Amino acid sequence: MNTETLLGSTVRLEPLAAGHAEALLPSASDPDVWRWMPRQRPETTAQMHDMLGGMIADTTRRCFAVRRLADGAVIGSTSLYDLDTKQGRAEVGTTWFDRSCWGGPYNAESKLLLFGHAFDDLGVVRLALRTDHLNVRSQRAMERLGLVYEGTLRSHMRRPDGSRRDSVYYSLLADEWPAARERLADRVAAKTAPLG
Repeated sequence: MNTETLLGSTVRLEPLAAGHAEALLPSASDPDVWRWMPRQRPETTAQMHDMLGGMIADTTRRCFAVRRLADGAVIGSTSLYDLDTKQGRAEVGTTWFDRSCWGGPYNAESKLLLFGHAFDDLGVVRLALRTDHLNVRSQRAMERLGLVYEGTLRSHMRRPDGSRRDSVYYSLLADEWPAARERLADRVAAKTAPLG
């Protein structure tokens, strides 16, 4: 069970719990927020509870709710999954943020905290991230962070609408983490710097 809380300057990543369902439903049920998710969009609190319950029960996951420090609001969620500490690998995903938080420091700092937890606390050697081949915005963001494109798994999974998706894979290795950490810290600082 995940009991670790990760504290940053703008967000706190706290272990995901069923009690987060109501706070996460508005963002998760937003079609624009959920557009690239490979699972059905939750539309009710009961569906949100079911989805979170499945995530929390998965012993290969470390799931977090993202809480904004300025006002205490739960603004999103992110996870490590397919975590295999014996092999030193994990994937990062099931990440979403309220649309009002897009472009702010929250996703970058969440990645900074989550990647640091994986590499520094759990001893992971390899982190992978994947996205829909149509989600070019996500692919560019991964490249800006210094992640390496590994390839595309063709017709990898079915989207909720029944169409087939190619999954684009990126990765970050432990020896690449220090440079990526610096880039992430710089992005957080730039997004939180006062204007003027």
